[in-house]
Amino acid sequence: MSNFNDSKSNITQTTSQVDRDLKTFLSVSSCVIFLYVNGVMIFTLRKKTVFQETSRYILFGHMLWVDTLNLVMSVVLFVLAVCRVFVMKIFCLILLVAATAIYQVSTLNLALMSLERYVAICIPLRHAEITSYRKTNMAIGVVWMLSWIQSLSEIIIFYSSDTNIAMHLFCSRTTLFRLQVYKQLDIGFTCVFFVSVCFVIIFSYASIATVAKSASSDKMSAKKANKTVLLHLIQLGLCAASILVGVIQEVIYVYTDYMTSLNVMYFCFVVFMIFPRCLSPLIYGMRDQAFSTLFKYYFTFGLKRKNR
Repeated sequence: MSNFNDSKSNITQTTSQVDRDLKTFLSVSSCVIFLYVNGVMIFTLRKKTVFQETSRYILFGHMLWVDTLNLVMSVVLFVLAVCRVFVMKIFCLILLVAATAIYQVSTLNLALMSLERYVAICIPLRHAEITSYRKTNMAIGVVWMLSWIQSLSEIIIFYSSDTNIAMHLFCSRTTLFRLQVYKQLDIGFTCVFFVSVCFVIIFSYASIATVAKSASSDKMSAKKANKTVLLHLIQLGLCAASILVGVIQEVIYVYTDYMTSLNVMYFCFVVFMIFPRCLSPLIYGMRDQAFSTLFKYYFTFGLKRKNR
């Protein structure tokens, strides 16, 4: 009877290990594919001067870079969680604060892109002045500074309250940031950023919709801009969903068995982390005729044009 139980335990352990390795391989391989797509899109933006000097394409390129970094950070944290790797506190701190800052940059960038469409449709005569190359890059710099406020605050609190930084632990916000002040900071910054970005997107959408109804406006451009802003609102919703995913994963990790937590983590990672970071830029880029034509050419290594 004892041998039978040992054999059953070994089979279960082997099955879980194979399942873990398979899900890790599928997650990483799918991320590599999407990273290639994002890489080609970034390369395409570097091939034309107009893509490097126009505010719309500058912000689009910034979104691609941020989403690529977000994807890489998500993969690293996912692999550490799935494999149950214990890392040093200092290494975990670097990963978590960087992931938080990049995530907030991604959120605030949606507001910038919506405002750019608002200015282009509602204030067309001042569009070139307001969204100049210099001012666009300054706005991106402000977004990065705002996004690092929470992360820098967490670093200061961590070094002032935690003395055992060499300790190894399971890397997550729940295990590393145990003090109540961390939760208050996280809730405060998340609410402020999401409410602000949501207000900007809804304001831009409503303003563009109003202009689209006027007889004197370019209705086609206004409708296209409105669909773009609506896409940003959907992206914001997916960003909000990814916050809940982190909470769900940590609860499941504590209160369920390993196989259940692995399956739920894999599903959440693919649906709420991989696809939003990859499909949204792809859809956004394909809606632009000038960009999509050049992107398809480089994506197929020039074979599309050669066949024609």
